[in-house]
This record gives sequence, structure tokens and C-alpha cells, in this order.
Amino acid sequence: MKTRVFKDAIYEQIARIGKSLGSGPRLEILDLLCQGPRTVEVLAGQMGHSVANTSRHLQVLRRARLIEAEREGVYIRYRLADPEVCAFFLSLRKLAESRLLEVEEITRVFLEARNTMEPVDRNLLVERVRSGKVTVLDVRPTEEYLAGHIPGAVSIPLDQLEERLAELPTDREIVAYCRGPYCVMALDAADTLRSNGLEATRFEDGIADWRARGLDVAVGEE
Repeated sequence: MKTRVFKDAIYEQIARIGKSLGSGPRLEILDLLCQGPRTVEVLAGQMGHSVANTSRHLQVLRRARLIEAEREGVYIRYRLADPEVCAFFLSLRKLAESRLLEVEEITRVFLEARNTMEPVDRNLLVERVRSGKVTVLDVRPTEEYLAGHIPGAVSIPLDQLEERLAELPTDREIVAYCRGPYCVMALDAADTLRSNGLEATRFEDGIADWRARGLDVAVGEE
């Protein structure tokens, strides 16, 4: 094989990954699968897309060997093919944040419109969690909490928060977190808690960011 043919063949294969990621919905799918496996029905519901459209995106990612599928009864559950896929997604997200001013501007406009407080600093949260000074609240669906969560975090899914407020302490700050910086569940949770007289803020990192920093992740029930 000639050198040029060899290089063209290699880069074309690498380009398969890039081509498969040239879609906002497919990047969101990877972000969600970083939280844990899901069926197409669950993914479609969380993204607000049709099952048929979500399925097409999944097939593109599957052909690029970024995700895998396994049948469970009548359902097919999708998962990341390798933890490196999540690491790659986080790196891509950070690159976009550092190179594209539009990312910062879109985020700023959205948060200012909601009159949102600044998120808790990552290093400060770790220190406060370890010292027991705050209650960490995981507002993702229960199955995501079970798949991996910040050690010591209390699990109350956002759609149950209003009816379970009595389970939360009133004498310490509550820090809510969800899937990452572009997930709004933690924002909604903090608003709900403050409107009910509790001291609350949000943590913008998700469990994938937490794991990527080499911090411990708990699995299953606490």
C-alpha cells in the first residue's frame, strides 16, 4: 500500500467518528448515556423527540462503534461502548466552551433570564461535602442515581421534590446537582427549594465531570 493511500484510509476511518457527532441530538444522546444505559423510549422522552428520530440517531452512533445495544425482553437498551466515549464527549464539550464564544453567550443569556445564582465552586463543594457542611441533592431519575452518584448524596428526583421537601434538613445549605452544566434540573430544584424557604444553590458539574476529576463515585443505594 502506498503512503498516500495508507494515510487517506486511516484518516477516513477516524473521520467516521467526527461525522457521527455532527449533530446536536447525537451529542445530547452521548451526554445522557454518560449517566447510564437507556432504552430508545426513555431517550426520546428525555430529549423531547420522537422514538423514530431518536432511533435513527442511535443507529448512526452505533455504526461508528460509539454505543452498543443489548436486548432486555421486548426492549433494547443502549450504552456507551467504552468509558473513553464519555471522556471524549467531555473533552469535546470543554474544547467548544474554550473556543466558541457563542457557548458562553448562550449560557449567559439563559441564566440571566432566569436570574440564576452562581453555581457552587467545584473545589469548594468537595471540601464542604467532606466536612458535612452541606446536603448534596441528586435530582436525576432514580435509575441514574443508582448507576452512579456523588457519595453521600440524597436522591430525590425533580418530579418528586415538592412532595418530599420534609425529608430535607432545614439547618444547612442544600446543593442540588443533575447531569452537568447544561442540564436545568438542578436550576429548577434550587428555585423550588428557595421558594419554600430553604437555603439552596446548584452544582453545575454532573457525575461524569465528577468521575473525570478522579473523585469517588458511589453506586447503588446509600
